[in-house]
Amino acid sequence: MLIDFFYTLRSARLPVSVKEFLTLLQALQAGVAGPGSDDAWSLDDFYSLSRLILVKDEKHYDRFDRAFGAYFKGVEMRTDFGREIPADWLRKTLENALTPEQKAAIEKMGWDELMETLRKRLEEQQERHAGGNKWIGTGGTSPFGHGGYNPQGIRIGGASRNRSAVKVWEKRVYRDYDDQQELGTRNIKVALRRLRRFAREGQELELDLPGTIRSTAVNAGYLDIRMLPERHNTVKLLLLMDVGGTMDEHIQRVQELFSAAKTEFKHLEFYYFHNCVYDHMWKNNRRRFAEKFPTRDIIRKYNKDYKLIFVGDATMSPYEILQPGGSVEYHNEEPGAEWLQRLTHAFPRHAWINPEPQGVWPYRQSVGIIQQLVGNRMYPLSLKGIEESMRLLSK
Repeated sequence: MLIDFFYTLRSARLPVSVKEFLTLLQALQAGVAGPGSDDAWSLDDFYSLSRLILVKDEKHYDRFDRAFGAYFKGVEMRTDFGREIPADWLRKTLENALTPEQKAAIEKMGWDELMETLRKRLEEQQERHAGGNKWIGTGGTSPFGHGGYNPQGIRIGGASRNRSAVKVWEKRVYRDYDDQQELGTRNIKVALRRLRRFAREGQELELDLPGTIRSTAVNAGYLDIRMLPERHNTVKLLLLMDVGGTMDEHIQRVQELFSAAKTEFKHLEFYYFHNCVYDHMWKNNRRRFAEKFPTRDIIRKYNKDYKLIFVGDATMSPYEILQPGGSVEYHNEEPGAEWLQRLTHAFPRHAWINPEPQGVWPYRQSVGIIQQLVGNRMYPLSLKGIEESMRLLSK
């Protein structure tokens, strides 16, 4: 079984060697990860041990997790590990399918009313509710809970269904975009090359053929080899990428863009944000709560020579852009619009690349707001869109 597991990891392009695999087998034989108190093997222990031995760089953690999950999918369901089924799974007993007329009849609260009402519900509610229109529960039309419908509420637990929540009450975990993604086409790279600007700098690394010919001719035919510095792309690029939530639908295409950018641009800096830029960003999604980079420091660190590219679907509640405290994850003291204006002012050559189809942009209020904030410099994530944005940034 573990031989197939080894080949699964190699198929996922993880740099796992035979020596490391043998080390894992030795650790298992030594009982480093073995039967628990109920004489059953713990898949969690094996996961931790195998990742510790087989993965040498934390940037490969996400790829390992996906390969591990794909290989061992369903194993825990066939094995008794003595775990209890989470109560939330059992509690979701109702999920309404409302007609368009019924949905239109539900009134949405304003921001201040929504926050104040939630505070009151937390003070008053003493038991679980389902299918109602007032309390925190599931399957109803209340603005608090999950599994139901409300045009504008706070999702507490559960999975996203209607994308109408203005805040989410849960710890959200994202994964980094894979910068080693193999492109099925070179077209994205070709489109990005419109932004290149070459200059010769550094050590003498390549043959100057015209100079060698001229120098040899001047020396009456005696060979005089001339060298000159290699040409490098001197464009500096700052890439800010939206991650998580609705962006999960666009992971493949954003990874292709990210991989192409890392190949084409020597001076590339990147950061992540969620939905809208606020007072901090991060470079590693696993450590985004521990390692935050203040947006003010990023603005100070990079000068106006950098071209700024936002990558995001701009799909969110307008409150997330215009309202203090509007972020779905935490209480931001200043609106996202303020930070977007600071960034576009600091980096005059900027553009926003949107992976959502351009045809749906007019029907999403938040997209229109973002377009105005970036001076209508929003382009679709298509070959034509990338070429147009690169042409704009190269001016």
